[in-house]
Amino acid sequence: MKAGNVIFAHRCLVHAAAAIKILSAEGYQVSNVATAADAIAKLSEHPGSLLFIADNLADMGMLETIKQVKQSQPNTMVVAIVDYQQSKLASDAIQAGADDYLLQPYQSEQIIALMKRNKTVQSPQRDVVASSRRSLQVLQMAHRAAQTDATVLITGESGTGKEVLARYVHDNSPRSTGPFVAINCAAIPESMLEAVLFGHIKGAFTGATHSQAGKFEEANGGTLLLDEIGEMPPALQAKLLRVLQERQVERLGSHRSIALDIRVIAATNVDLQQAVAERRFRQDLYYRLDVLPLQWPPLRDRREDILPLAEHFIRKLNAGCMASCSLSPEAQQVLLRYSWPGNIRELENTIQRALVMRHGHWITAQDLMLNDMLSSMVEGAITEVVEDAKHALKQSRKNAEHQFILETLARFNGKRNDTAEALGMSTRALRYKIAAMREQGINIDSYIHQSGTAA
Repeated sequence: MKAGNVIFAHRCLVHAAAAIKILSAEGYQVSNVATAADAIAKLSEHPGSLLFIADNLADMGMLETIKQVKQSQPNTMVVAIVDYQQSKLASDAIQAGADDYLLQPYQSEQIIALMKRNKTVQSPQRDVVASSRRSLQVLQMAHRAAQTDATVLITGESGTGKEVLARYVHDNSPRSTGPFVAINCAAIPESMLEAVLFGHIKGAFTGATHSQAGKFEEANGGTLLLDEIGEMPPALQAKLLRVLQERQVERLGSHRSIALDIRVIAATNVDLQQAVAERRFRQDLYYRLDVLPLQWPPLRDRREDILPLAEHFIRKLNAGCMASCSLSPEAQQVLLRYSWPGNIRELENTIQRALVMRHGHWITAQDLMLNDMLSSMVEGAITEVVEDAKHALKQSRKNAEHQFILETLARFNGKRNDTAEALGMSTRALRYKIAAMREQGINIDSYIHQSGTAA
């Protein structure tokens, strides 16, 4: 049974023979090409194919080929074949638009794992909706990360779906049958956070009437998500670092160590590198967490995801209703034009509101109630431009006045009384203006001297 089409763009196909043999045995229809032009032509004949591309094509380099493929067929999955010593090229290929990479020499297991990742990313996942190239790239990297036990750091603006991505890593990992435990470090009072994370024994503090396991223990055998890790108090950061290093935890009030078998995922909307520079976050903890970084882009940078996400939320939120509903063409345009400062969370809230406001089977642009927000955004932009223009005009007038005062001072060799009389102002007012000009860094004496010398 045919599993799909695969195109190998490789000038020396002998090196790709092993991979081609494996893929053919798995049921894939494999084509071989030696140029970028032939690869693009093959993709036109067989849209939806998976493209393996090496850096030895006869007519074009790998990076340029990837860019052209992604421009002509943005949904094509591209895998860069890179020599083991060329890790920088692998990174550049991902930046150029490749969805994954394969280091050679490679084993059959790596080929099979890569194809499994591709199938998983393309298949619907729980609450994971991805259509844009950037989103699919993140999911490819997340799937790679899932196969290891290394710590993952997920960054992104608030509302981008960092917990959803963390669950995706857990669900596609060998720990998927274990617990997934999430804790928001910013939502728990500082005085309680340590006990919630590490647990406590009876009598450890006032009100501790019984022993309680912490989140680390609850996640044993599975995954622990430390959400909003950037908000963790500095004193607790040191204790967290020790737990991550030693892979064991002690409950508050106890001296008995409990062994941990967990994968830790941290998530934050804070720039941790900046927080480290400002001494708000421990550098050693940052390096411990930032082993496998994943960045979830804001929704405005992956607009191809907006409508699929909206449809997903309609199905999810309208599941209990007999009548189905859809977005009108005008509503779709409004969703695509809006900038979504609140990201996916705001989109879900907007769809929920629209389902309440709608009449009939269509969600209209009016039901979304975003037109007023769009108008406010436009008005705000216009106001900002007008204010900038006013400020520029005011500054221009002030500069002209300063220049006129300087020229008049130079004409009278710096004599204040004569200058003030020529300008039609009092000597006191002139002194005030000169003092203000000095505060702005204008070297009045130097200007008078230079002008006098020039004369």
